[in-house]
Amino acid sequence: MAENEILSRIDELIAEERELRSRVTGTGLSAEEQGRLGLLEQRLDQCWDLLRQRRARTEFAADPDGAQVRPAGQVESYRQ
Repeated sequence: MAENEILSRIDELIAEERELRSRVTGTGLSAEEQGRLGLLEQRLDQCWDLLRQRRARTEFAADPDGAQVRPAGQVESYRQ
């Protein structure tokens, strides 16, 4: 996935996340929506990680296409 595709996907995920979060304070979220919100957070972390990998590979003269989506469990355990 190219950088512009990753950024576009991030924008889509953020828009959906914001929409769900806006309902938290109003009507609240159903169990399904809460699950979707958790999934969105994981997907966002994976996309950001993939973008960072691609940029690092480019910076160090490696092929950015060699970057791979890492499992959510691995990405979620990174320290901020």
